Amino acid sequence: MKKQIFILTMLVMSATSIFAQTDSIKGTFLKPVPRMYKAKQALEVESLFPMFFTGGYHLGLGYRYDKFRVRVSVINGGSYDAEPAGLNNSSPEFKRYYKTSPGFFFGYNVWRNLEVYTFLELHTFEIEQASTGLKRDIHSTDFGGGISYQFFFGRHIYLQPGMHIYLRSDNSADFNGTVYNIPNVDIAPVIRVGYRLWSKY
Repeated sequence: MKKQIFILTMLVMSATSIFAQTDSIKGTFLKPVPRMYKAKQALEVESLFPMFFTGGYHLGLGYRYDKFRVRVSVINGGSYDAEPAGLNNSSPEFKRYYKTSPGFFFGYNVWRNLEVYTFLELHTFEIEQASTGLKRDIHSTDFGGGISYQFFFGRHIYLQPGMHIYLRSDNSADFNGTVYNIPNVDIAPVIRVGYRLWSKY
């Protein structure tokens, strides 16, 4: 009887050890194995979700190959006022809204999920003069750079906070004699939520 109990105990311990090793190989929810930054290829969809809170939208689709990443996006800011992000703003009496505009991004993972990237965005801004309600459109080719980090929750969902700098040439709009000059530089924090649709290691 003692021999049977000993053998049963050893079998249970062996099975527990095997399952524990298997679990360690799989990793945890926050630290899956293999790690997400080790993906050789991946397809991701993401959104600058605060745009939805202002009645707009944002959608991006990205493809990762080793450490490189390309992404295309479309944005509409709704009632989000982008003017406070600008340096040397023309005047506090104007508001600036994102109308539907595409963007193109090219990035590189410098460390784990830390990505630096450059981008080109073909923005159409709606400029509103607060005192009169008059509106004018300005088309602007913005380029710049960003840095952000992907925080994964499990195998698919991630949160990606970052910082962007937008650069653009001079442009203006006339409001019956009052001239609005768009800022040449915007600096803005961003936060995206994303989903990794597919990956290959």
